[in-house]
Amino acid sequence: MKRILITGALGQIGSELDSFLRKRYGNENVISSDIKSVTKEMISQGGTFEHIDCLDAQRIYSVIKKYKIDTVFHLAAVLSAIGEKNPQLAWKVNINGLYNVLEIAREYKCAVFTPSSIAAFGPSTPKDNTPQETTQRPNTIYGLTKVTGELLCDYYYTKYGVDTRGVRFPGIISHIALPGGGTTDYAVEIFYEGLKNKKYTCFLNKDTYLDMMYMPDALKATVNLMEADPSRLKHRNAYNVTAESFNPEQLADEIKKYIPDFEMNYNVDPMRQAIADSWPNRLDDSAAREEWGWSPDYNMEGMTKDMIEKLKLKLFTNVNN
Repeated sequence: MKRILITGALGQIGSELDSFLRKRYGNENVISSDIKSVTKEMISQGGTFEHIDCLDAQRIYSVIKKYKIDTVFHLAAVLSAIGEKNPQLAWKVNINGLYNVLEIAREYKCAVFTPSSIAAFGPSTPKDNTPQETTQRPNTIYGLTKVTGELLCDYYYTKYGVDTRGVRFPGIISHIALPGGGTTDYAVEIFYEGLKNKKYTCFLNKDTYLDMMYMPDALKATVNLMEADPSRLKHRNAYNVTAESFNPEQLADEIKKYIPDFEMNYNVDPMRQAIADSWPNRLDDSAAREEWGWSPDYNMEGMTKDMIEKLKLKLFTNVNN
């Protein structure tokens, strides 16, 4: 990777991948883009930002040509809960946007990273130790677009030789990026509400197990895969990756170690609960471990400790000063 373009750079993952890649490859070698307006923080970091709607192929083409891009991290997408409210938009952005990127990558010989998700699985998928290769029959439009995206990336690799790679992300937890409309968002919201109000009302049942990952591990997985020796990669699109599987009650108990009077309540959202019930409890990520050395640094305990420490500084430092 020498010249990098990030689409969806103002989203949950993109907003942190941007600074991560700049530190690794240099400010001048990372071009960030989004359909939204650039943030003051991104400007202050000295980064280069381009306004891109991923449905505008000509705009993507012009930016890739202008900066001589050789690697695209294509993160622009409509997430699960929002996708169910507007499935037409989800299909258009998630599939047509990806197609535009792949077509341009084919011409310009760019490598492409596109994240998939645990949403690519469905009710008929084995829920425990979900294999790398298994039944994928999702019942959400978001999941459907992720399966289609995996197959499309495979096609562009086998048909045209485009260096496509991806991972199936679990729920991502971050102390920087706010939730963006996903079914696993409770695992971020709970920390904010716990620290500010010492209570949280969860929209999932207390015994709903889902795979989760702390953002530093998500960034690590993304970059490590793109830096991996291509000759070792048998499952390019996309690798199961995980760090920890837990339910809301277990996370609440862990938070109580730091906020003893924290109170957890439940008001189940039927739509998001149905989505969560269709997803695996725990992925088998042995293929990623064997083929490119994947290994997470954080479990639930380590993530919780770090989240609370970082969010205390974020939420209360300015108030106290």
